Amino acid sequence: MAIIQPRTRTSTGTGNVQQGAPGTLGTPPAGLQPRGLVDRYFQITARGSSLGREFRGGLVTFFTMAYIVILNPLILGGFGADSAPVDVAGNWLPAAQVGAVTGLTAGVMTILFGLIANLPFGLAAGLGINSFLAVAVIQDVTWPEAMGLVVINGVLIVIFGMTGARTAIFRAIPKDLKAAITVGIGLFITFIGFVDSGFVRATEGGPPVQLGNNGSITSVPTLVFVAGLLIIGILVARKVQGGILIGIVATTVLAAVLEATLQLGPASDTNPGGWHLNTPVLAGQIFAVPDLTLVGEFDVFGSFARIGGLAATMLVFTLVFTNFFDAMGTMTGLAKSAGLAHKDGTFPRLKSAFIVEGIGAVAGGATSGSSNTVYVDSAAGIGEGARTGLASVVTGVLFLGAMFLTPLTSVVPIEVAASALVVVGTLMSAQIREINFKKFSVGMPAFLTMITMPLTYSIANGIGVGFIVWVLVNSASGRAKKIHPLMWVVAAGFLVYFARGPISTLLGG
Repeated sequence: MAIIQPRTRTSTGTGNVQQGAPGTLGTPPAGLQPRGLVDRYFQITARGSSLGREFRGGLVTFFTMAYIVILNPLILGGFGADSAPVDVAGNWLPAAQVGAVTGLTAGVMTILFGLIANLPFGLAAGLGINSFLAVAVIQDVTWPEAMGLVVINGVLIVIFGMTGARTAIFRAIPKDLKAAITVGIGLFITFIGFVDSGFVRATEGGPPVQLGNNGSITSVPTLVFVAGLLIIGILVARKVQGGILIGIVATTVLAAVLEATLQLGPASDTNPGGWHLNTPVLAGQIFAVPDLTLVGEFDVFGSFARIGGLAATMLVFTLVFTNFFDAMGTMTGLAKSAGLAHKDGTFPRLKSAFIVEGIGAVAGGATSGSSNTVYVDSAAGIGEGARTGLASVVTGVLFLGAMFLTPLTSVVPIEVAASALVVVGTLMSAQIREINFKKFSVGMPAFLTMITMPLTYSIANGIGVGFIVWVLVNSASGRAKKIHPLMWVVAAGFLVYFARGPISTLLGG
């Protein structure tokens, strides 16, 4: 995204399951046997979890992702042509309709992912792709045509998953790079938390970012973030069961009390000390019937006729690369955080996870809510002990409910969710110990992978830089034969991806 916008949340292993510990990959811990059909289906006991942890983890993941039901309509839609992204034909998407399909698709896809992939990952509209659609794509095509491109992107990703191509690429990535991806995501979500809370802000001149306003913390919402960070951090450090959820609830109550007392209101140019994205107050009606008019409003091949095959193909290429590697990196980090990753970085039902995630892209385009993908925010639920797809089912059901109870989803301010993200980022960064920095040919691409993600606000960019540098540095160091052929192929693809702007210009000329 061109503009840093409020976003996400996440968490890792505060439960009893540790990476590589017995019982994390399908073998029940000593003395424990599955209890009932649900336990056996989701392998709850086998993964060292419990029904309570799964429900609590699913609840936490929902609260850390719920902002997307509010934010996605603000990115893709609006309340009039003057406040919404307008396509080439002058059309715009009503915010209420975008919010409804956002909750619908996230709910259905997260439940499906939990039932099929049996992993505690939540899916929702991807922020990178929705911003790309709203800022760049609709300048040349209509909204239905743009969503048709998203559908094509999803179909391709499903094909990659079904044929095993995506799994093969995943297996070709060196373990040090996989660890670097996890750490990079941890740094990324920490930075997201800092930005969402106003703890760091852009500057008009000088450094790209600064602490608060002119080096000082000046707003009450940012102080709430700091309070939430300390509360959740202390609870996690003391290994309190449900520490992240307790911290979110407690800090939300604090935020609501402060808002009722101080009447801060939403942040704006004239009110920089207000709340970002949503204000912690419950106002108006609680129940609202969702408007699903946008379901099915897509045109698969319209963009090819409007802007030509080459230009449309380049747009699809960009969508596929962003979707493909963002999700792959996110799932790598989440699986490691949950203690579900094997030594080679793979995890249970890998192929199923890739296929369902691709279906999420198709579903997002078909409902006009943008491509749905795995959210790094799911780490928050993992931090509460979620280890199975049951947590995803819980999260998905809550998303479906959010279609009818939109006002309730907006009570938790982004500043509170941001504090949970920073805690999770801390936990995920522990994976840095798995990187062999004694070898510079390993340390350099790993470091660049980690640092590029937060600084460019993109998981895919970090993976791309890591791939390219790994191939170039190791081949120039006489280790070309040890580089998997697929690493060369993907690195070449990323070179094209990073140069897509000039390439599009040349093709257009």
